[in-house]
Amino acid sequence: MAKQPQPISPLKNFFAGGFGGVCLVFVGHPLDTIKVRLQTQPKPQPGQPPLYSGTFDCFRKTLVGEGVQGLYRGMAAPIIGVTPMFAVCFFGFGLGKRLQQRNPDDVLTYPQLFAAGMLSGVFTTVIMAPGERIKCLLQIQAATGETKYSGSLDCAKQLYREAGIRGVYKGTVLTLMRDVPASGMYFMTYEWLKNILTPEGKSVSDLSVPRILFAGGLAGIFNWAVAIPPDVLKSRFQTAPAGKYPNGFRDVLRELIREEGVASLYKGFTAVMIRAFPANAACFLGFEVAMKFLNWVAPGL
Repeated sequence: MAKQPQPISPLKNFFAGGFGGVCLVFVGHPLDTIKVRLQTQPKPQPGQPPLYSGTFDCFRKTLVGEGVQGLYRGMAAPIIGVTPMFAVCFFGFGLGKRLQQRNPDDVLTYPQLFAAGMLSGVFTTVIMAPGERIKCLLQIQAATGETKYSGSLDCAKQLYREAGIRGVYKGTVLTLMRDVPASGMYFMTYEWLKNILTPEGKSVSDLSVPRILFAGGLAGIFNWAVAIPPDVLKSRFQTAPAGKYPNGFRDVLRELIREEGVASLYKGFTAVMIRAFPANAACFLGFEVAMKFLNWVAPGL
């Protein structure tokens, strides 16, 4: 296993992680919109076709009906949240590694890296849950034919006015169920791939751009392979009318399996996987580039 880099400073982590997150959102948001619309489309009436027959049909109808801006619907919420979220995410991963090191030079095992990644998922939920709630509501709004929210801020205000802070944070448990194991897989896979892609005698910090893109993109695919089922439940729960699921995700799970079968837990799979590689490749490349820039301009920061 190649030697792991030392933990970075929280301030550098904030800027580099934030830049990586912005790269991820900009590249991946159009397919995230498609994913949410596929996951939340209503069950068709007997004899009627579904609203969207698949990923490409949803993409085409969104583009034709709403233009390019329709693919970026609800992007303001994740963009506003990505800088602190990814700062906390990468900081949480570094902290998780440090807590498991007896000495600063210790090289962690892959299970330890997985545990450190899970800690980052706990850290990000506080920021992620309300952003996801707002994003999902805005993404499905256009498909329903009614305009309840004029934007991210208006959506947040209305949610708070209707149900207080609980309304804004609806779906937090499901966000934790998605992000904790998925983040463990995400960071462990990225570190594993960086190690095996590092030439003998070289440092992981000297990886070429194509290798960083490959490692980041594949880490994103492994992340979503774990995250899709709880993400489907989360999207359904966060966009449901108040009181529809009194017992939370258990009611969502029972309804989905009863009415649409186990395969419904993988709705949006194609859109997620098409999005996962380029979006997360962009995220990790943005992070690595920003980190090198910060190390160059402010080595003592």
